[in-house]
Amino acid sequence: MFRNIIFSFILFTSLSFAQLFGPKISALQLSHDFGNIKQGDTVTFVFQLSNDGDDTLKIKDIRASCGCTAAVTDKKEILPGEKTDLKVTFNSTGKKGKQTKHIMVSSNDPKTPEFDLVINSVVLEPTTTKVPVLYFNESDHDFGVVKEGKLLTYTFDFFNKGEGVLEISNIMTSCGCTAAVVDNKILAPGEKGTLKVEFDSSAKSGKTNKTITVISNDPDHHVKILTISADINK
Repeated sequence: MFRNIIFSFILFTSLSFAQLFGPKISALQLSHDFGNIKQGDTVTFVFQLSNDGDDTLKIKDIRASCGCTAAVTDKKEILPGEKTDLKVTFNSTGKKGKQTKHIMVSSNDPKTPEFDLVINSVVLEPTTTKVPVLYFNESDHDFGVVKEGKLLTYTFDFFNKGEGVLEISNIMTSCGCTAAVVDNKILAPGEKGTLKVEFDSSAKSGKTNKTITVISNDPDHHVKILTISADINK
């Protein structure tokens, strides 16, 4: 009777210890939140896996819940007490709003053969900013041969070919002999404006060039330079 009790105790103890031993998968953190990201961005996070057991942990397979997510580990076999990195990459192209993706790690851990890791994010759709586009039909005008002292006038036409409101903030001339006046400093998309230029040829002679600089809120052509020229004879 006593021998049977001792045998049962040894058997129970052996089975209990056997349940404690073996590979055991764990992670420093089970989830990661990327927060807000822009649609089309690719983001990466590295999970750290470890083997807290007393036998070699063997990674059999790694699966992601979406083709937009990839996961690669440095090692497929992890010795007791060792760690390895699991690099997870999420491609947000075509995604929008809150995203939750799972990465399942299959191993020979007898208690947790399927180990679940989670990544979260909120994918923000791109915002299209409507911008103005300042467009002149021509950027220079030649008055040709003129008599000295004559007041010369020319009108440039310009358009807003963008989708945002165009604002002319400043107009400067290279000489006090030249004046430039715009009829409308604010143009809605598709609207037309005119820039009237006057050039006083008094006390001038020979080939003469003057510039008019137009400053606007066109992000690609913030500064536009127009040129007028004349061949002035006494």
